[in-house]
Amino acid sequence: MDLLTPMLERRSIRRFKPEPLREGDLERILAAARRAPTDASAQLYSILRVTDPKLRRELAHLAGDQAHVAEAAEFFVPLADVHRLERLLAHRGQAMARWPRTGLHFALVDATLAGAHLAVAAEALGYGICWIGGLLNRPAEVARLLGLPRGVVPVSGLVVGVPDEKPPLRPRLPEALVLHENRYRAYSPTDLDAAYEAMAPASRRGDWLFVLERYFARGGTMEQRDPAYGFLAARQGFAADWPPEAAEALFVRGHDAGDLGEAIEQLLAGGWRGVLFGRGPFGESTVWLEKETAAERGEGKTPGEALGRAVEAALPFRE
Repeated sequence: MDLLTPMLERRSIRRFKPEPLREGDLERILAAARRAPTDASAQLYSILRVTDPKLRRELAHLAGDQAHVAEAAEFFVPLADVHRLERLLAHRGQAMARWPRTGLHFALVDATLAGAHLAVAAEALGYGICWIGGLLNRPAEVARLLGLPRGVVPVSGLVVGVPDEKPPLRPRLPEALVLHENRYRAYSPTDLDAAYEAMAPASRRGDWLFVLERYFARGGTMEQRDPAYGFLAARQGFAADWPPEAAEALFVRGHDAGDLGEAIEQLLAGGWRGVLFGRGPFGESTVWLEKETAAERGEGKTPGEALGRAVEAALPFRE
């Protein structure tokens, strides 16, 4: 099997024939995904195959009404997953350590590698694929639809099917701009101009800046996605200073906070003039929320947990 050719000629396919995968090919590409590298043999990923047509349509809508999510032969969601590891440890009497940031990092890497193996195997068999980053537009709703437990977050979507188009190859940055040797090399103005020149065909306007502005500049897509993703990460247990229960306490009251700082910012914006952290007589964390005419106290093992308890007491539910 020649893997190099499909890798060098890969392109995103968004139009598919109404045909299923050939017999046995689904098993082949899933086997390839399971052979992906993983750190410390933990395999901190899962792959969710979506076969329910109604669910596919709902996910297509959440991803920005991308029809190919519903129409391709297969749709997968690679998942960063530490939930299974926690269950495995508990099954043998061991408690999971608290390592949310490292856990999210390695789980994202494992899930991405598994998804990439699946995609490359599918293309080697002649299928078309397309990664669906738009699935992260509303990640909490995606997690709810897919029934994801704590410790699991979606990485992306991945459609696979029989291609019904052959679009031109999209441009890529020159090797000299992405390959560094021994030390990271500073980019010169000439380098940056070369990048814009090489990537100009990525935009119908012939201006790569138009694409970069849309996604990555202030007010762009990524900035809009970030609060929702931060909240999902916190609610799923991946925020170091903001327990899932505290994130949920704010969420059901109409606020999305992905970390302790965002929670404090929203409380101050909501009229609470002070958030005072302290220690109780037994070493527990305490929080006072203060207004002109009111004060609420919360206790917990951590400052984030204590703040969550204070929020539950202080903030009414939003209808």
